[in-house]
Order: sequence, then C-alpha cells, then structure tokens
Amino acid sequence: MLICVLTGFSSGLPLYILISLIPAWLRTAGVDLKAIGLFALIQLPFTWKFIWAPFFDRFSPPLGRRRGWLIISQLALLLTVPVFGYIDPTLSIGLIIALAGLLAFFSASQDIVLDAYRRELLSDSELGLGNSIHVNAYKIAGLIPGSLSLILADHLPWNQVFIITSLFILPGIAMTLLISEPKLVNGVPKTLKAAVIEPFQEFINRNGLKSAGLILAFIFFYKLGDSMATALATPFYLDLGFTKTEIGLIAKNAGLWPNVIGGLLGGFWMMKLGINRALWLFGLLQMLAILGFYGLATLGHNLPALAIAISVEALCVGLGTTAFVAFIAHTTNPLYTATQFALFSSLSAIPRTFANATTGYLVEYVGWQTFFIFCFLIAIPGMLLLLKVAPWNDPIKRNQ
Repeated sequence: MLICVLTGFSSGLPLYILISLIPAWLRTAGVDLKAIGLFALIQLPFTWKFIWAPFFDRFSPPLGRRRGWLIISQLALLLTVPVFGYIDPTLSIGLIIALAGLLAFFSASQDIVLDAYRRELLSDSELGLGNSIHVNAYKIAGLIPGSLSLILADHLPWNQVFIITSLFILPGIAMTLLISEPKLVNGVPKTLKAAVIEPFQEFINRNGLKSAGLILAFIFFYKLGDSMATALATPFYLDLGFTKTEIGLIAKNAGLWPNVIGGLLGGFWMMKLGINRALWLFGLLQMLAILGFYGLATLGHNLPALAIAISVEALCVGLGTTAFVAFIAHTTNPLYTATQFALFSSLSAIPRTFANATTGYLVEYVGWQTFFIFCFLIAIPGMLLLLKVAPWNDPIKRNQ
C-alpha cells in the first residue's frame, strides 16, 4: 500500500505541473487566455499513450520491464521540469510548447508503466484498496504545483520555483530503485505485433462492435463537462482578482480534501449502489456542481464563495471519478491490463486535450458565466449514454 502511495504521487505530479503551474506561470507573464487554452494540446501524449504502451510490454531495459522504463521516464522528467524557469514565455512560446509536449510524453510513459506495475503488484483482493490509495495520492500530488509552487512564486523567481517543484520527483525515483520487479504471471508478448493487436481484438470480441463503441463513447463523454469547466481554473481565479497566495491556500486546498473525501465516500457508497447506479447518481451531482462556478463568476472576488464552489465541485467530482475508475477497471481484461487500461485512460484524456484547447476561445467570446452554462450542457450526452452502457435497473453489481 505504501508503494501505491508513491505510484499515485509520482503519476500525479507532472500532470499537475502541466495543468496548474504552467498556466499560472503563463498568465502571470501576460500570455492571453486563447494561447493558454491551446496549451491543452500539449497533453496529446496522454490521449495517444496506448500506441506505444505495447512497446513497454514487449521490451525490457536493464533494470527490468517495469523498473527499467520507470527510471528512464522519471529521470527525463527530473531534467525537463527545471528548464521552464529559464525561458521567457513572452518570447519563446514555441520552445515552451515543445518542452511541455516532451514533459507530457515522459509523464504519459510513466503512467503506462505505473498502471501496469500496480496491476501486477496487487492481488485481486487488494485491487480496490490499492487503486483507491493510488488515486488519492495522485490528487494530493496536486498540492505541490497547484499550491506550494504558487505560494513560492509570490516570493521567489520562477526558475527557483520550477527547480524546487522538480525535486518532488525524487521520491518516485527512490521508489523505483527500492522496489522489486513484479513476477511475470502471464508472460511477455512474443512479438510486438501480438502486444499491439491482441488487447484490441479481445475487447471487441468480448463486447461486440456496437457495445464496444458505446463503451468508448461513454468513456469520452462522462467527464467532458467537468474537464472543460476546470481547464482554465487558475486563470479564472486570477481574472476574478484572487492573488496567487489566495489561490494556493484556499482554492487548491478547498478542492483537494473534499475531492479525497468524495473518493473515499464514493467507494463505500458504491458498495451498496453498485457501479451502474453510482454512475447515474454521482454523474448527476458532478453535473450540478459545475453551476457553482457560474455562481462564482457572478459574485466575483469573494473568498467564501470561492471555497464553497470549489469544495462542492471537488466533492462531487471525487464521487464521479470513483465510479468512473471502477467502470474502467471492470471493462479491462486482466490479461491485457497495460494496453487496455492505456486505451481507456487515453480516451478519457481526450476532452482534457482537444475540447479544453477551445476553452480559451469560448471564454473570450462568451464570457465566464455563459461558458460554465455550456460546460453544464455538454455533460448531458455522457449521462444519456448510461441508458445503454449502465442501465439503472441492471441487477449486476459490477464492483463485487
């Protein structure tokens, strides 16, 4: 379970650097919202990581198939993050895009290996607890770039902020050096072609082409509204007049702990509801919570309103994420966890990449209030797909 804490923290840190720290850095330097919104496109590796996931299953570096690829990706992350602090974002936007894309690639690669390692490490009876701990540690990692680093940015130059932030990659490197390589239960794919083709064939054969398509569409749409609503969260708070310290102390902490509570509460609640009904109930709450940002945009600079809106949204998203991850785990065949999990998580990351890239333009044209109403409406298709993918009256409690 301690290893799961470290895998979650290591996985979450670079993503939050991309979605929290870098947008704040760019906005502070005067980069406009449209450009910051387009920065979501540098997260493309998270949407395409299933393409090279089979490569990590097939080949083994010197330290082992899991530890070897982990240490390579982690050292690359450690060397990449500090470079941002030595670039002028107003003069070298092209270089920043390239560097951020590289950071996203190494982060996505690390995620592939960590997901596979965690599945091979945990027994079936430990999967629920281990993945819950991983997800919550993943969220807690957001405190570093989303809170500590922002507070430091009010007192230190940005190059020092990025160096300090990068040092939090070291615990993950220590973990990789200390853990043991997992035992090979199912063996290594004999060819790269087998590692690529078999996981996709199995998913389609098991569900049928039509059902497989509906499942993939659901994975895409279920988190779309919330993902878009929070894509420009830090620039939104800055535009309302909140200082970086206020954002670091109030916004990020008010979002983290309710999110963790929501995740834990969702796990216990789902044991009684089953996955299907949890997806319905938690998804509805997740939708309604988006309207809290509409209220905050109406009120403007108001610290209590900021804390309430973010806390409610984070609690409901924690609930929704718990059911969503359980659904993905149920949909994945243990024989092909690495590639299938990479496929499903890649698909769920597409809204964060392509749709979120349009958020800057939407806000510029319609304003923050109308934007959040749009995010609420765009969440409806994901809920409607539940009629086919997870009917309310399905008697099967898939989490059991």
